[in-house]
Amino acid sequence: MNQHTITLAQAADLPRLFDVWHRAVVATHDFLSPADIDFLSPFVRIELERVVREQLLHVLRDTSDEVYAFLCVEKHKIEMLFVHPEQRGNGAGRHLVTFAIASLGAMAVDVNEHNGLGHGFYLHLGFIEESRSELDPFGKPFPILHLELAKKG
Repeated sequence: MNQHTITLAQAADLPRLFDVWHRAVVATHDFLSPADIDFLSPFVRIELERVVREQLLHVLRDTSDEVYAFLCVEKHKIEMLFVHPEQRGNGAGRHLVTFAIASLGAMAVDVNEHNGLGHGFYLHLGFIEESRSELDPFGKPFPILHLELAKKG
Protein backbone atom coordinates (compact mmCIF):
# COMPACT_ATOMS: atom_id res chain seq x y z
CA MET A 1 0.00 0.00 0.00
CA ASN A 2 1.22 3.47 -0.86
CA GLN A 3 1.79 6.20 1.68
CA HIS A 4 -0.17 8.76 -0.36
CA THR A 5 2.28 11.59 0.36
CA ILE A 6 1.38 14.60 -1.79
CA THR A 7 4.15 16.71 -3.32
CA LEU A 8 4.39 19.24 -6.14
CA ALA A 9 5.26 17.92 -9.58
CA GLN A 10 8.62 18.79 -11.10
CA ALA A 11 9.57 19.43 -14.73
CA ALA A 12 11.39 16.07 -14.77
CA ASP A 13 8.01 14.40 -14.11
CA LEU A 14 6.44 15.62 -17.37
CA PRO A 15 6.97 12.43 -19.44
CA ARG A 16 5.52 10.29 -16.63
CA LEU A 17 2.63 12.72 -16.07
CA PHE A 18 1.64 12.42 -19.72
CA ASP A 19 1.95 8.64 -19.51
CA VAL A 20 -0.32 8.52 -16.44
CA TRP A 21 -2.85 10.77 -18.21
CA HIS A 22 -2.79 8.68 -21.38
CA ARG A 23 -3.11 5.32 -19.61
CA ALA A 24 -5.87 6.62 -17.32
CA VAL A 25 -7.85 8.02 -20.24
CA VAL A 26 -7.52 4.82 -22.28
CA ALA A 27 -8.65 2.80 -19.24
CA THR A 28 -11.59 4.99 -18.18
CA HIS A 29 -12.76 7.06 -21.16
CA ASP A 30 -14.01 4.30 -23.44
CA PHE A 31 -16.25 6.81 -25.23
CA LEU A 32 -13.15 8.45 -26.75
CA SER A 33 -11.67 6.98 -29.92
CA PRO A 34 -7.90 6.72 -30.43
CA ALA A 35 -8.27 9.70 -32.81
CA ASP A 36 -9.98 11.72 -30.04
CA ILE A 37 -7.12 10.92 -27.64
CA ASP A 38 -4.56 11.83 -30.32
CA PHE A 39 -6.40 15.14 -30.83
CA LEU A 40 -6.26 15.92 -27.09
CA SER A 41 -2.64 14.85 -26.54
CA PRO A 42 -0.82 18.04 -27.66
CA PHE A 43 -3.21 20.19 -25.59
CA VAL A 44 -2.61 17.98 -22.55
CA ARG A 45 1.17 18.20 -22.96
CA ILE A 46 1.02 22.01 -23.10
CA GLU A 47 -1.33 22.21 -20.13
CA LEU A 48 0.78 19.81 -18.05
CA GLU A 49 3.86 21.94 -18.73
CA ARG A 50 2.01 25.09 -17.68
CA VAL A 51 0.56 23.75 -14.44
CA VAL A 52 3.88 22.18 -13.43
CA ARG A 53 5.69 25.47 -14.15
CA GLU A 54 3.06 27.39 -12.13
CA GLN A 55 3.32 24.85 -9.27
CA LEU A 56 -0.34 23.89 -9.51
CA LEU A 57 0.13 20.16 -10.06
CA HIS A 58 0.19 17.89 -7.01
CA VAL A 59 1.33 14.28 -7.31
CA LEU A 60 1.46 10.98 -5.51
CA ARG A 61 4.60 8.86 -5.95
CA ASP A 62 5.26 5.17 -5.42
CA THR A 63 8.15 3.72 -3.43
CA SER A 64 10.46 4.13 -6.44
CA ASP A 65 9.55 7.86 -6.58
CA GLU A 66 7.51 7.45 -9.76
CA VAL A 67 4.31 9.50 -10.13
CA TYR A 68 1.16 7.36 -10.16
CA ALA A 69 -1.55 10.00 -9.68
CA PHE A 70 -1.92 13.74 -10.05
CA LEU A 71 -4.27 16.62 -9.36
CA CYS A 72 -4.56 20.24 -10.47
CA VAL A 73 -6.82 22.81 -8.83
CA GLU A 74 -7.28 26.31 -10.24
CA LYS A 75 -9.73 28.94 -9.03
CA HIS A 76 -11.32 26.48 -6.58
CA LYS A 77 -12.00 23.93 -9.33
CA ILE A 78 -10.44 20.51 -9.85
CA GLU A 79 -9.13 20.78 -13.39
CA MET A 80 -7.26 17.48 -13.53
CA LEU A 81 -7.38 14.24 -11.57
CA PHE A 82 -5.80 11.15 -13.06
CA VAL A 83 -4.66 7.88 -11.48
CA HIS A 84 -2.55 5.26 -13.25
CA PRO A 85 -4.81 2.26 -14.00
CA GLU A 86 -2.58 -0.10 -11.99
CA GLN A 87 -3.15 2.09 -8.92
CA ARG A 88 -6.92 2.54 -9.25
CA GLY A 89 -8.86 1.43 -6.21
CA ASN A 90 -6.10 2.13 -3.70
CA GLY A 91 -7.57 5.38 -2.39
CA ALA A 92 -5.31 7.71 -4.38
CA GLY A 93 -8.14 9.60 -6.06
CA ARG A 94 -10.08 10.00 -2.83
CA HIS A 95 -6.93 11.20 -1.04
CA LEU A 96 -6.21 13.79 -3.73
CA VAL A 97 -9.80 15.07 -3.80
CA THR A 98 -9.89 15.31 0.00
CA PHE A 99 -6.63 17.29 -0.16
CA ALA A 100 -8.05 19.49 -2.93
CA ILE A 101 -11.10 20.37 -0.84
CA ALA A 102 -9.37 20.78 2.54
CA SER A 103 -6.09 22.40 1.48
CA LEU A 104 -6.72 24.00 -1.91
CA GLY A 105 -10.32 25.13 -1.45
CA ALA A 106 -11.72 23.07 -4.32
CA MET A 107 -15.48 23.41 -4.64
CA ALA A 108 -16.18 22.33 -8.23
CA VAL A 109 -15.22 19.84 -10.91
CA ASP A 110 -16.30 19.04 -14.46
CA VAL A 111 -16.67 15.45 -15.63
CA ASN A 112 -17.56 13.92 -18.98
CA GLU A 113 -21.15 12.70 -18.86
CA HIS A 114 -20.06 9.44 -20.49
CA ASN A 115 -17.44 8.85 -17.78
CA GLY A 116 -19.81 7.00 -15.45
CA LEU A 117 -17.07 5.88 -13.05
CA GLY A 118 -15.72 9.41 -12.67
CA HIS A 119 -19.19 10.88 -12.25
CA GLY A 120 -20.10 8.31 -9.61
CA PHE A 121 -16.77 8.88 -7.84
CA TYR A 122 -17.41 12.61 -7.46
CA LEU A 123 -21.04 12.09 -6.38
CA HIS A 124 -19.81 9.65 -3.72
CA LEU A 125 -17.39 12.31 -2.44
CA GLY A 126 -20.14 14.89 -1.97
CA PHE A 127 -20.38 16.71 -5.29
CA ILE A 128 -23.75 17.36 -6.92
CA GLU A 129 -24.65 18.16 -10.51
CA GLU A 130 -25.27 21.87 -11.02
CA SER A 131 -25.44 22.12 -14.81
CA ARG A 132 -24.60 20.43 -18.10
CA SER A 133 -22.93 21.53 -21.32
CA GLU A 134 -23.84 19.70 -24.51
CA LEU A 135 -20.32 20.09 -25.95
CA ASP A 136 -16.84 19.75 -24.48
CA PRO A 137 -14.47 22.78 -24.43
CA PHE A 138 -13.32 21.88 -27.96
CA GLY A 139 -16.86 21.93 -29.31
CA LYS A 140 -17.00 18.15 -29.62
CA PRO A 141 -20.16 16.19 -28.76
CA PHE A 142 -18.96 14.92 -25.38
CA PRO A 143 -21.35 16.46 -22.81
CA ILE A 144 -19.79 17.88 -19.67
CA LEU A 145 -21.42 17.75 -16.24
CA HIS A 146 -20.56 20.69 -14.00
CA LEU A 147 -20.47 19.52 -10.37
CA GLU A 148 -20.19 21.53 -7.18
CA LEU A 149 -19.50 20.43 -3.64
CA ALA A 150 -22.80 20.06 -1.81
CA LYS A 151 -23.33 22.73 0.83
CA LYS A 152 -23.15 21.43 4.40
CA GLY A 153 -26.13 22.07 6.68
